[in-house]
Amino acid sequence: MTVSPAKFVREVRSEVTKVTWPTRRETLVTTGLVLAMAAITAVFFFAVDQIIGLGVRALFGLGG
Repeated sequence: MTVSPAKFVREVRSEVTKVTWPTRRETLVTTGLVLAMAAITAVFFFAVDQIIGLGVRALFGLGG
């Protein structure tokens, strides 16, 4: 099956015109939400790690 490069480019351009691109505001809001969720997740796992660490140290009598 052979497809000419020119036909391929025409089809790609045709498909790109059908894409609904996000606005600048939508992109900024989505980026902000992703960064906020990443920060919340990092804080959550840090807290869980600290609690587990305290438990392990208490269990094995390590640390002071």
